[in-house]
Amino acid sequence: MSIKILHHVNVIQEDNSTLSVTLWIRDGIIEKIESGLATLPEGDYEYMDGQGRLLIPGMIDVHIHGANGFDMMDGSETSIQEVSRACAATGCTSFLATSVSSTIEDLIAMIRSVKRVAGHEVGAKIAGLHLEGPYLNPKRKGMQNERFLRHPDLAEMKEIFNEADGLIKMVTIAPELPGGMELISFLKETGVIIAVAHSDATYEEAKQAFEAGASHVTHCFNGMRPIHHRDPGLVVAAFEEEHVSLQAIVDGIHLHPAIVRMMHRLKGPDDMVLITDALQAMGLGDGKYMFGGHHVTVSEGVARLEDGTLASSTVTMNEALRLTVDTGISLTDAVKMASSSPARLLGLANKGKISVGFDADLVLLDEQFQVQWTMIKGSIV
Repeated sequence: MSIKILHHVNVIQEDNSTLSVTLWIRDGIIEKIESGLATLPEGDYEYMDGQGRLLIPGMIDVHIHGANGFDMMDGSETSIQEVSRACAATGCTSFLATSVSSTIEDLIAMIRSVKRVAGHEVGAKIAGLHLEGPYLNPKRKGMQNERFLRHPDLAEMKEIFNEADGLIKMVTIAPELPGGMELISFLKETGVIIAVAHSDATYEEAKQAFEAGASHVTHCFNGMRPIHHRDPGLVVAAFEEEHVSLQAIVDGIHLHPAIVRMMHRLKGPDDMVLITDALQAMGLGDGKYMFGGHHVTVSEGVARLEDGTLASSTVTMNEALRLTVDTGISLTDAVKMASSSPARLLGLANKGKISVGFDADLVLLDEQFQVQWTMIKGSIV
C-alpha cells in the first residue's frame, strides 16, 4: 500500500479564487482533501510539500503529432515514448497519439508502434489514437500532404480499425467528400468521436454531418471554410449545435485572442478543448524539420511550409494554458478546457479533476505556469 500526503498546495475554485489544501493519495487515487494546512498524522507515508504553488489536474492533449525531435508517424516505439516523456514534462498526463495523412502502410506502422507502447509509457499515458485524415479535402488541406488525401474508403477504414484493436478514439474527416456520410454512419457505430476539419463543408453540409453523428471540430477555424455573412460554413454550424465541441490551438498564432474569447463565450469551457497540435519541433524550437512529407521551417516558434502555410504548432499544454488566461479567460475555465473537458470528451471518468476518488494525475505549476512536477496515478514521472 502506497500513501502520499501532498501538503500546502493551492487549488483553483469555481469563483477563480485559490484554496490551500492537503491531499491524501492512496495507491494512486485521491483519498481525502482537507482545506488549510492540515495536521499531519503519525505513521508511514511519503510527504510532499507543495510550497503554496498551484496544483491542477493533469492536462489531456487530444491532438499531438510529435515532440523533442520525434515524429510519431515514423513507426518507431522510441518516438511514441519520447512524446510521452515530453507531454509529462509539460503538464500533460494523457494524450491521443495523432496521425497525419499518409499511405495506408505508414499509418498501420504508426498504429502498431502505439499498440506496443500503450501500457508501458515512460511518461504521459496513451488514451488512444486520433486519426487526422486521410479523408480530407485538398481545398482546405493546410499542411496535410495532398499526395495522400483521398475520398473515404470504408474497406480501408475497416482494415485500419481491425489493426487498431479498439485504440482509435477520434477520427477527423471532411464530411462533404463523396462517401463522407457513409463513413460517418460507420464511425458512429464504432462509438468513436467523429471530428470535422480540413473541410470545405457548407453550413448545410456541416449541419447534415452533425445531425448524422459528428460531434467535434478539430483545430476550429483552421483548415476549414471561413465564416462569411452569406456563407456561414462549418464553424457557425458547430456554434449552433449544442452537442458539438471545439478544439482550440491557443498559441498566439493560429487564433486571435478575440476569436478565443468568442469561442469560449459561445461554447463555454465544457465544450472547448485546448490542444497543442504539436509537431516534433515542440521542445526544440527553431530549425528545419520533415513533417507529413513536407519541409517545415520553424522560425520564432512558428512552423510553416515553404509556401508559408502554417504547419501545426510548437506550443505546449502549459503554455497554452497560460496564453488562454492571457486572453482574459479565467484560470478556472482555462483549467477545465485543458483537463476536465478533454477527459469528459474521451470518457475518462476518473481523470480531469482534483476530487476524492479521482486518479492522482496532478501537475504543480509556478506563477509563470512552468511545470514543477507531473504526477500520474500518484507517481512523479
